[in-house]
Amino acid sequence: MHDRYVLDAGIIALYFAGNRRVKRYLDEILDGKAFGYICEINIAEFSYHYAREFGLDAARTKARLIRGRPIRVEGVDEGLTSIAAEFKLRHNDYSLADCYLLALAQKYDATLLTTDGPLSKNGKVRATLIPPPKKG
Repeated sequence: MHDRYVLDAGIIALYFAGNRRVKRYLDEILDGKAFGYICEINIAEFSYHYAREFGLDAARTKARLIRGRPIRVEGVDEGLTSIAAEFKLRHNDYSLADCYLLALAQKYDATLLTTDGPLSKNGKVRATLIPPPKKG
């Protein structure tokens, strides 16, 4: 049985930055040894942050690279929305994008790979915290 991972926007950013801890998980997905999932909303979140730093064309290129990988990109549907709304009710401080991420992890019984400490302690979905490197 293959491991299943749901990727948050921060994990994708760390991957493109060459983070070795993230690369290990993405290599498993790329080699077909694990399944990877990301929500369409989280690609938008990644693209927004990436474009602020590197420009919209660069962000679009990176988004195409994500879509070209064996990572399943999930759109929003009624079932996922219902689960995301439940998470938002329990965790008002989480963004709606984060709630969709948690819903996706719950849907596939996957481990959430996240850079967000509070999100990793959600109490419902398995999570692995990979904090970004400290700046300075």
